[in-house]
Amino acid sequence: MTGSARRKLFVLAPVSALALGLTACATTSESKVAIGLVVPISGAHKSIGTDMSRGFHLYLDQHGGKLGGRLVDVIEADEGERVKTGVAAVTRLIEDEEVQAVVGLVGSETALAAKDVAEGGETPLIVTGAGADQFADGSDYLWRTSVTNADLGGALGEAVAQETERGAAYVIASDDAAGHESSDGFMIALEAEGGGIAGQGYTPADATEDWSGLFAKVKKSGADAIYAAYAGKEAEAFVKQYRDSGLARSTPLYGPGFLTEGDVLSTLGGDATGVRTVLHYSDAMDSLTNAAFVKDYREKYDATPTAYSVQAYDAAAALDKALELSDDVNRNEIADSLGSVGTIVSPRGNWTFDPNHNPDQPYFLRVVKGTADGPRNVVLQKIAPAGS
Repeated sequence: MTGSARRKLFVLAPVSALALGLTACATTSESKVAIGLVVPISGAHKSIGTDMSRGFHLYLDQHGGKLGGRLVDVIEADEGERVKTGVAAVTRLIEDEEVQAVVGLVGSETALAAKDVAEGGETPLIVTGAGADQFADGSDYLWRTSVTNADLGGALGEAVAQETERGAAYVIASDDAAGHESSDGFMIALEAEGGGIAGQGYTPADATEDWSGLFAKVKKSGADAIYAAYAGKEAEAFVKQYRDSGLARSTPLYGPGFLTEGDVLSTLGGDATGVRTVLHYSDAMDSLTNAAFVKDYREKYDATPTAYSVQAYDAAAALDKALELSDDVNRNEIADSLGSVGTIVSPRGNWTFDPNHNPDQPYFLRVVKGTADGPRNVVLQKIAPAGS
């Protein structure tokens, strides 16, 4: 990161300890802006948080540590694994650090709980991970650069109906907002295409280690496809056990792209071969914008960017345009300007915010294939969310 952009980090601790370890936020001015970045720095989704942080800081580095021509202080906080941890981080950034905007959040329940904090503090909150369907509702202070769970699941319905013999899918997902919303979107779209549901199974979020019982039910059901919605370490364990169960020889696996994204794919390697997913991005996408982004990201971090990286990168791009449109640095003016940023030029392809402040974007059907650079999510075709 360039020297002009100062980066602070805090982890939630008793107020007395924070008082000793933290300095006050920089005073708002036309030449400087404080942005809060809340991502998992610890816990099961730490790698996702790392990807988001890298994406946001890469954009800053490419723009001289500035957004909208103003120097940036990035104040990072740990979202952790629990709703109360993430909400407390957002609250502290807004109330104590007095940031002008907050970026981040992976957990859907956390994003939903943080809505009131952002709106009560009249502070723009740009979610770069969580897909909770009810988060973005057109509020001036609520924005998202990632996905909505229902759209992500719904985009796969037609593909499964067309690519399998009967379109009979067994649905397996985490028992939380992300798992249910994406699965519901998938099932509605699948049935609309003439497919059917062979069975359903939901497992405790971030706590499941064994899916053998559900795999046995899949075999008995006669399903000709599995739809699975997991991310992070759970996705890694699920795909590995799916391969070990022998189901991969007879029952193809589909799911939201997080099933084979980032560190999950790096760890699984060949075990993920053939898994089909849907997402708005792949590092293998063929465009000049993406090629330049991947090159810069690899040179800076010696790693390959993920959808998480792009989502945070694009949040910085949106803030860059919003701050350029703002005469002064204050929360309400930035929130108002976000409504006028127009097209975001992105590695995923150009997109805009829709009326509810979610990305208006296409999705891509991907499959894991071995390449000269190792297993990658290779794009098969562009597909649209159900109902679009």
